[in-house]
Amino acid sequence: MYEHSKQGAVDVITGDEPLNLDAVDRVSRLLEDCIGRGQPRIVLDFGGVALIDSAGLELLLDARQRCGQRGGRLQLAALSPLCHDILDVTGLASEFETFDDVLSAVGSFAR
Repeated sequence: MYEHSKQGAVDVITGDEPLNLDAVDRVSRLLEDCIGRGQPRIVLDFGGVALIDSAGLELLLDARQRCGQRGGRLQLAALSPLCHDILDVTGLASEFETFDDVLSAVGSFAR
């Protein structure tokens, strides 16, 4: 399941299942709600996410682009070693700012 919370002015989406085709619609709706509210500041907490498939990667790229178009950012936090490897192997690691934990990712918006 994926859930939305707020830490100050930052939206945090936390998941505990793979970001795959089965989860993309749910996560997309959460992201849409966040992106639609002005300048998006979003952290995706991957602490409980074991895997990202191609549908999940496509969703992340689209959300990153849409956030950028609105003057915002999408950060990734607490990626598992496998999720890091997936981003590296697909050449997408350089497309995202990643952080070891949610607190660091949320704090990055204050810079």
